[in-house]
Amino acid sequence: MKSLTTPLQATPMVAHYPRDNVAFVESFNANKNNKFWLGVNQFADLTTEEFKANKGFKPTSAEKVPTTGFKYENLSVSALPTAVDWRTKGAVTPIKNQGQCGCCWAFSAVAAMEGIVKLSTGNLISLSKQELVDCDTHSMDEGCEVQLPYKAVDGKCKGGSKSAATIKGHEDVPVNNEAALMKAVANQPVSVAVDASDRTFMLYSGGVMTGSCGTELDHGIAAIGYGMESDGTKYWILKNSWGTTWGEKGFLRMEKDITDKRGMCGLAMKPSYPTE
Repeated sequence: MKSLTTPLQATPMVAHYPRDNVAFVESFNANKNNKFWLGVNQFADLTTEEFKANKGFKPTSAEKVPTTGFKYENLSVSALPTAVDWRTKGAVTPIKNQGQCGCCWAFSAVAAMEGIVKLSTGNLISLSKQELVDCDTHSMDEGCEVQLPYKAVDGKCKGGSKSAATIKGHEDVPVNNEAALMKAVANQPVSVAVDASDRTFMLYSGGVMTGSCGTELDHGIAAIGYGMESDGTKYWILKNSWGTTWGEKGFLRMEKDITDKRGMCGLAMKPSYPTE
């Protein structure tokens, strides 16, 4: 997943921005019909325009991407577990913070790679986002994957470094198909893209995100499970890269199996997963 715009950055505190956001949070949370709630987090001093302008994900054009296989195609949805959470299976590393770098794509891809490495080898390794950022040239991820500390800046690719883990390739989940995405997530963490430009996404604090949102994909995250609330609301479990002060300690739950085939905030539009 590729971010091509400048990173998220907090602007100097301007009085009416936090007041507007605080008022929005209080008004939203006062509606007891909402299934999720908002909070004043690290983005609360940004206007929605500033928030939108300082992040981005650009999907690769369809004509440049060959069709891949989908190894979970023949699985029956009815035979899948009713709930999956790869955190409880030891296949998800702690929440990271991409900081002052628009590289959500690296965190999304690495989360999926960490999952398949755990499932294949039994070892959960926190892989280097920094090396992906350093080795990404000409909009292609060369995948020099090693243990390097994340610096939130682009650096020099250390292509000769010893690899901590390897993958053979990737497969794309059939687009606009939440049932297919469920098949994949039931078997491994999956890299997805969403439209994260709405103020409710920016200030999300907990619960199952429902309602309407856009489908202009601009942020990469990872689908690490799914489940269902006691009221019957189905949801996806998603890992973000904005630190633990955002969302449910860095994670997000988003409504699953909605009428729009593209999924909530477009999460079913561009899913993919690594293969070994």
